Amino acid sequence: MVESVATDVALLWWGRMSGAGEQGRRLRIGVFGTRGIPASYGGFETFAEQLGSRLVERGHSVTVFGRSGSVDPALHGHFHRGVRLVVLPAPRSKHFETVLHTMRSAWWARGERFDLAVVCNSANFPALPLLRKGGTPTVLAIDGIESARRKWGLAGRTFYRVASWLGPRLADALIADCRVIENFYRERGADRVEMIPYGAEPPETVGHDALDRLGVTSGGYVLYVSRLEPENNADVVIQAFRASGVPGHLVIVGDAPYADSYKTRLSELAGADGRVRFAGFLFGEGYDQLRKNARCYVQATEVGGTHPALLEAMAAGLPVVANDIPEHREVLADAGWYYEKNSVADLAERLREVILGDPQVRASRAAAALDRVRTEYDWDRVARSYESLAARLAKS
Repeated sequence: MVESVATDVALLWWGRMSGAGEQGRRLRIGVFGTRGIPASYGGFETFAEQLGSRLVERGHSVTVFGRSGSVDPALHGHFHRGVRLVVLPAPRSKHFETVLHTMRSAWWARGERFDLAVVCNSANFPALPLLRKGGTPTVLAIDGIESARRKWGLAGRTFYRVASWLGPRLADALIADCRVIENFYRERGADRVEMIPYGAEPPETVGHDALDRLGVTSGGYVLYVSRLEPENNADVVIQAFRASGVPGHLVIVGDAPYADSYKTRLSELAGADGRVRFAGFLFGEGYDQLRKNARCYVQATEVGGTHPALLEAMAAGLPVVANDIPEHREVLADAGWYYEKNSVADLAERLREVILGDPQVRASRAAAALDRVRTEYDWDRVARSYESLAARLAKS
């Protein structure tokens, strides 16, 4: 919920009175390039909300720029978890919405005097010169190698290749969310790269409303979470689940605004099998209910860095089966199961191994995954890293 005016005032007063954490000054930070908060779409939105709210708790001022198609325009100027919301119009376009909205946000912010602008998504590199011209230090946050995504045609892939070269050279620093992405950019000549991961928290819910709506029971379903785009391989998961013969249901959480043909294919693959349930986008309480009560979780993506949904499944103590790519190996290590990249047959075999196999092995690996999140992927630790970076760049 967005806070009342009284709560807004109290949060701002606390920010002014509490100083600036360990950095000795109160920093003004803007977050650009997401759909906005409260988070209701994907990883960058969750990142903006979790990072922003923690920086506010540490005494800083944070503004998140959002799109009117994703955030209620009436929330413009209000606060959520202490973070100021700026909601601006954006064109509905698969190829231009992100870039044009970020440019508009950068223009709107030209008089804000931010100490740091965090620009999410390499596509938004054109906004960097505009922000820096106003005297604002900038970091470009990268969550994957966008040119490898199958959803883009030749023009889109070419644009992202240009972005991967220009972005690191226009920003004061590049932020990679995993070592794989950090190394990718360093090998291509980027010298101002820092690795700061995402975080995750365990679910705290005790409800079952979301399970009841989907007609599933606690411990009786496999969970998959991602945007429904080709490189995220929901089609592989549906086929493997049906081929595995394991009992229970498959719950697919996610959607995509520009992937109608692919979503039609997913419906066709599910066919008349009533065990495959499409939940659509789900955040907050309902999402926590699903990740708390799943039997196991499948991470099927083939492109990207540290996927927030993978961390959130690990934080929920779920057994995890992951597509075998370097990014997943980095995050999950030996605390899960892997299947041959994009292989329906191998994923089906892993599902049988996890769900029908030794419960002690299942519990042991799930506990190891939870421990990795606690030690390596903590949101408070992430916030301190961004706070330190912002203070450093603000002085330079």
